[in-house]
Amino acid sequence: MTILTFSILLLIFSYLAGLVGALTGLGGGVVLIPALVLFFHVDIHYAMGASLISVMATSSGAALAYLQRGYTNVRIGMFLEVGAVVGALMGAFLVVFVSTSFIAVIFGLVMFLSAYLTGKRKEDSEISKSQAHPWATYLKLNGKYQTAEGEQPYYVQQVPLALITMVFAGVLSGLLGIGSGALKVLAMDQFMRLPYKVSATTSNFIIGITAAVSAGVYFSNGYINPIITFPVLIGVLIGALSGAFVLAKLHNKKLRLIFSIVVLLLGSEMIYKGLTGHL
Repeated sequence: MTILTFSILLLIFSYLAGLVGALTGLGGGVVLIPALVLFFHVDIHYAMGASLISVMATSSGAALAYLQRGYTNVRIGMFLEVGAVVGALMGAFLVVFVSTSFIAVIFGLVMFLSAYLTGKRKEDSEISKSQAHPWATYLKLNGKYQTAEGEQPYYVQQVPLALITMVFAGVLSGLLGIGSGALKVLAMDQFMRLPYKVSATTSNFIIGITAAVSAGVYFSNGYINPIITFPVLIGVLIGALSGAFVLAKLHNKKLRLIFSIVVLLLGSEMIYKGLTGHL
């Protein structure tokens, strides 16, 4: 395969990764890493390095569009990111003591639960009945977002439980070297009871922050290969911008279906890797 053919194919896969990442709030690495390793036979370290760049591109590429449309809740994102950072430090400390294979299986099962709960939720019938948690009122986390019927308010619930979930997501990130976007969406969608578009876009916003920190480590170790990273960056950025446009047009029910399918596939992959010891 020539470098030109490799770059074009990688550009196409990266576009799809950016599109899926922007629609689900999971980041492009969910699609990109398996594609690079399985189809392009790229070393896992270089694949993860390119994935981190793709997550940053997905986050930054879609962030402006989402902020302009009033979907992303920056206050919630920054509040929850504190828990994720604390968890990531704990995970980095525990990585020498805990079996990553066991953690991967547990994570996969949590992903299955996340997919089920996300697909099951009927948010249209509950938003108007919601009451804000006292922490949400004090921290001014409640907000509004644009719908086809006009501006819709939402009221943030179960803030402490969501924060604990973010700490757990951070621990998994530190142990497994993943973004844990599915758990971040779970914390906002199932515990805070945010509209799905707000959960996905806010997740997109904060995973870029986490990825930026990790990317420096990969860069210093020489795992950012320009031949791989450049087409990935371009493709993911275009895909993320396309995803931001598509998300505004799709109903929450369809977005939940897309998220559930992607998370089920990701959960299956994590369980398989955990059981076979490929971590």
